[in-house]
Amino acid sequence: MTSSVRRLAMALSLKQGLLLRPPHTNSLTRPRPSSTSLPSRSFRRCYAAFANENREYVIVGGGNAAGYAARTFVEHGMADGRLCIVTKEAYAPYERPALTKAYLFPPDKKPARLPGFHTCVGSGGERQTPEWYQEKGIEMLYQDPVTDIDIEKQTLTTNSGKLLKYGSLIIATGSAVSRFPDKIGGNLPGVHYIRDVADADALISSLGKAKKVVVVGGGYIGMEVAAATVAWKLDTTIIFPEDHLLKRLFTPSLAQRYEELYQKNGVKILKGASIKNLEAGADGHVAGVKLGDGSVVEADLVIIGIGAKPAVSPFERVGLNKEVGGIQVDGQFRTGVPGIFAIGDVAAFPLKIYNRTARVEHVDHARRSAQHCIKSLLTAQTHTYDYLPYFYSRVFEYEGSPRKVWWQFFGDNVGETVEIGNFDPKVATFWIESGKLQGVLLESGSPEEFQLLPKLARNQPAIDKAKLQSASSVEEALDIARGSL
Repeated sequence: MTSSVRRLAMALSLKQGLLLRPPHTNSLTRPRPSSTSLPSRSFRRCYAAFANENREYVIVGGGNAAGYAARTFVEHGMADGRLCIVTKEAYAPYERPALTKAYLFPPDKKPARLPGFHTCVGSGGERQTPEWYQEKGIEMLYQDPVTDIDIEKQTLTTNSGKLLKYGSLIIATGSAVSRFPDKIGGNLPGVHYIRDVADADALISSLGKAKKVVVVGGGYIGMEVAAATVAWKLDTTIIFPEDHLLKRLFTPSLAQRYEELYQKNGVKILKGASIKNLEAGADGHVAGVKLGDGSVVEADLVIIGIGAKPAVSPFERVGLNKEVGGIQVDGQFRTGVPGIFAIGDVAAFPLKIYNRTARVEHVDHARRSAQHCIKSLLTAQTHTYDYLPYFYSRVFEYEGSPRKVWWQFFGDNVGETVEIGNFDPKVATFWIESGKLQGVLLESGSPEEFQLLPKLARNQPAIDKAKLQSASSVEEALDIARGSL
């Protein structure tokens, strides 16, 4: 037996060993693509020659998780002629966060475009263009979403009618944007949502003609899109029902600092406002946003960023988590069905550090979950995924911006808070519960300061709150926290 055949036999043996284990049951309490993008039609053929419908590994989904999973297959020598990726998108997997950041910059501000942000450049890795998948022998099925699964026969049916038989299935379908109902104007011309390149291209086309923009939603998407519209010098209003920006993470005092920054950039903020419906003009195009109090905010462009839902269809039978949504998996991303895995946004997984089940919609988790899952599938790796929650945002980074914003958060935002700094440009917020540091957010930190944050959040050191409050600067506060490790 040759060494290559032995390696393949060993890998298959390990894979079967992993798949045959009983599943873990612990339930812890758009117009066409832009001319600068690669045309989709050129890459609709298969990259690897499969003589029949059988595929050893199939990834369903074409986002961040799929791209990082593909790289892990390649690293283990198990992609060529074995791996198929089925996606509804027209493009090879890309770093999706760019769509609400640099992709939305106006033409004179050096906007990001494909192929510049294909995975895995976001983490310093190789740019995996369509040609990369071809060279690695990975079959790519573009613009052909999976519409049905037969678990017993281990087959998938795509929208075009293609039948795929899989050995192991990795579900990486991500999330779908939450939309306003049609009956209140959610699908009027001039109303936009952002999830993929086609969405972003359609929005850019509208931004070039708009005068008055309303952004609905005060979370990540709303804040990033509103910052981008500033670069277009548009009259912008952001509307949300909560009492401050990014309610799920920011404290009221921290949110106030960012709200003041947005207002200095000309963005009008309507907090605690409910929306009754979107109104159309005589031409049928959106013309305004009618609020619960009866007032109307004029708008010829409305961007809705009110969250997302896990894209579980058509995989509901695999097993869903009713509390956090998504497909239930164990610490190696195995579902309750042997041979089927779920990663990224769609996976409800055990968040080991906090002993609870979570579903995380973030690029960092998409990358790490993909790598952990595929390593577990292809090797003897058996340790549980141990994720530390991490969120970040970068806005106002376009050329000529007077103030760039970049914050990072690690850990859990529970307990009392201590805020240090004057936002000039730094500010830090520490979350402390039962005398231990639980989470920390830092704005405009140095590389060394940002590297300290996950160490603090993971170790959860006992910390002197009074001493931390007495710090005269962010640097001093971080030194105090570092000393508690």
